[in-house]
Amino acid sequence: MTTATATALSVDGLDAGYFGSPVVRGVSLHVAPGEVVALLGPNGAGKTTTLETIAGLHEPMAGTITMHGESIVGRQTHLLAREGLALVPEGRALFFGLTVREHLRLARSKDGVGQQELLEMLPELDKCLDRRAGLLSGGEQQMLAVGRALISRPRVLLVDEMSLGLAPVIVERLLPILRRVATELGTAVLFVEQHVAFALEIADRAYVLTHGRIVLEGPAEQLQADRKLVTASYLGEAAADELSETANNRSEERLL
Repeated sequence: MTTATATALSVDGLDAGYFGSPVVRGVSLHVAPGEVVALLGPNGAGKTTTLETIAGLHEPMAGTITMHGESIVGRQTHLLAREGLALVPEGRALFFGLTVREHLRLARSKDGVGQQELLEMLPELDKCLDRRAGLLSGGEQQMLAVGRALISRPRVLLVDEMSLGLAPVIVERLLPILRRVATELGTAVLFVEQHVAFALEIADRAYVLTHGRIVLEGPAEQLQADRKLVTASYLGEAAADELSETANNRSEERLL
């Protein structure tokens, strides 16, 4: 278990939802500096709600959220951004009339990433710095959304559905960027992704959320080795529990 001092982001017993009705219940997870963690699960499982609540867009109904050991519950989103938490939302939230350069200039902070350093991480943005966001391809727009978040040099980066609406070949180029962000900037990365195979290739660990609860977690390599377990978790908590028990029994038999 990651210790409190080594944890960039820690969520414990989180209940969150809308209009008094919880969508996620008892969610606990943690991400260390320089670590990439995937949050997987079917549509409607509560993944976006979890990220948005961490980012301060919704007030938690129960539980705690800490960043580098300090509670961030109740803090406004723009203040969290100043403290080093960045969210790349589903849908990208770009200003289509502004150029790439203008997006980056607006998001830049005093201690942020320099433009040249950012372009080394996202080289495809270099050729379209003076192009308006509305004229970019889907992949270029997603790179801009990530670049806008990175230029402030966040300590914690939340990414919601980076691959949404993109061809698999584009996804294969985009997702490794999250690995570079963690390695080169020491950023803690928590990302939601529907492409399970791609996600597990770049993640250190993963959590699977089903019906608002985490039903499976573990090292990415372990989950890659038993894809049936991940598939079962998408079918519901009971199926995941049953297959997990079967996998544990097989492991015990091999030890005998």
